Amino acid sequence: MNATAARLAPHSGSASRFEANIATRDAPIVKYLVLGIGLSFFVLFLLMPLIAVFLEAFRKGWATYFAALVEPDAVSAIQLTLLAAAIAVPLNLVFGIAAAWSIAKFDFPGKQFLITLIDLPFSVSPVVAGLVYVLIFGTQGWIGPWLSENDIKVIFAVPGIVLATVFVTFPFIARELIPLMQAQGRDEEEAAITLGASGRQAFWRVTLPNIKWALLYGVILCNARAMGEFGAVSVVSGHIRGETNTMPLHVEILYNEYQFAAAFAVASLLAMLALVTLAIKTYIEWRADRDVPEEIGA
Repeated sequence: MNATAARLAPHSGSASRFEANIATRDAPIVKYLVLGIGLSFFVLFLLMPLIAVFLEAFRKGWATYFAALVEPDAVSAIQLTLLAAAIAVPLNLVFGIAAAWSIAKFDFPGKQFLITLIDLPFSVSPVVAGLVYVLIFGTQGWIGPWLSENDIKVIFAVPGIVLATVFVTFPFIARELIPLMQAQGRDEEEAAITLGASGRQAFWRVTLPNIKWALLYGVILCNARAMGEFGAVSVVSGHIRGETNTMPLHVEILYNEYQFAAAFAVASLLAMLALVTLAIKTYIEWRADRDVPEEIGA
């Protein structure tokens, strides 16, 4: 056995070196050209606009910056944005887990159709989604008269904003979980059930630990999308200052009124939330990559 391993060792080393050199056969100029193009796009279209937002936000000083953030309409916009995200994300969490569980663990008629429906918000314009909600819940909509008779307000109110936010964000968690749960298969859950575990126990002790990082990753992306949504929320909100304006809508109003310092101050807060989201996302990816070798070693 040792002799065979000794004879194969040189060949395996050559194969490894060959595989390592496949990606480096191009001339160095090609590598630097591709790297330069990528970095140029990053600087021009991502980094410079981000820096410009913060420069404009602080251009008139800290006093003006903080005054723009504590102004009553801005505080209302921040609170409404956080409220919409706080409602939409848990709802999408429940839906995402249920949809991923159903698609990955069961076979049923219409399974592919359900997957297509999950992708619908990716292909439909958010503005169109907002118009659909106006058509359904508006004063002249399908159930608008009944809502008016019962003094229930959906459009131009918080419920409409939440509905629009849920629609544009619900694919994120499901789409993170479905491929992972399909790749894991059903063997571990079936083994747990065979050993006497209930369905709830199998989920909490087998399924959830296997999907925890993908689940958290999807929640982070869903939250970021919820706080930054503009199109659908713009249609259903009515742009009522201090009542139905979220942070993106408030930025638009301030900019249109030539209050540039205040507009960029609120925009910088959105940018900081995005950077925090990116940092958490990077940490989750790092932890997920680190956990995989540990599980393999175990």
